[in-house]
Amino acid sequence: MQRSLGILVMQHIAGGLVEDNKVLGAPALYPEKPDALDPLQSMPADHITRTIREQIEKLARGQTLQAIGIGFPGIIREGIVAESPNLQQVKGFNLQGELAASIRGEAAGVPIRVFNDAAVSAAGIAATQGKLNKLIRVWTLGNGIGFGRYPAIDGVWEGGHTVVTLDKNENYCGCGGRGHLEGILGLRAMRLRFLDLEPEEIFANARAGDERCAEFVKLCHRALAAATATSIHLEGPGVFYITGPDVRFLEVGRLDSLLHKMVMMSPLQGSRFEIIPTTDEVGIIGAAVNATRSIG
Repeated sequence: MQRSLGILVMQHIAGGLVEDNKVLGAPALYPEKPDALDPLQSMPADHITRTIREQIEKLARGQTLQAIGIGFPGIIREGIVAESPNLQQVKGFNLQGELAASIRGEAAGVPIRVFNDAAVSAAGIAATQGKLNKLIRVWTLGNGIGFGRYPAIDGVWEGGHTVVTLDKNENYCGCGGRGHLEGILGLRAMRLRFLDLEPEEIFANARAGDERCAEFVKLCHRALAAATATSIHLEGPGVFYITGPDVRFLEVGRLDSLLHKMVMMSPLQGSRFEIIPTTDEVGIIGAAVNATRSIG
């Protein structure tokens, strides 16, 4: 069976060879041991591109590849990063074109496609759970908040920027917009809101009875339920998966209860949340699956 290659860019860069919806061996990581919260934020666009290219060329040695897929944060249009609030230095960069022109070795000439990082997470969940014939929706929680959908269709799909509050003081989102889900639940936004606390400390303090932190935890759950209710009212009910380093903070039972109070029309009821363990492999597989399917 011919292999494809998947790359996932989030807080770091992870890549691997994919065959039969499985990653072969351990993913290749950059940096191998991160020494910063998000080392890519200070990296110039051409440096990010070079690092991705080096990962691809290393993984492709000795291989015959069908396709190369990349999951990257932001609005992706025909391989161009139209906007990336949490990696602003890449805005407008033709990532797909630059990689296609610069890759050498066995990967040269192999079809390469760039997708939103949450979209490849949705495809990875579909592939690993044997649900490639079903609608999959996923929230990815990290510095930013992503919303992924499989099968992929045309659209912006920046669900993390769904407006969930009209409070004019809710201005912590990396894009500069007010009232966004990402401005509440994103790790970057939490650090801006609580300048003296890390996200895990906020949730620990809430459990210990700190009133301010407890109110914020309530807000987090209401915000995610509200954004999910918006998706249900647009596309219908179903399972909503949650993945990313932030998932350990969330209570699925509380989310389900809030969601059921927000969606009252009987044909739209019956949705639920499910947490998926956070692994690079899911995104790597999804990037390879989406790339393979995009080339027919």
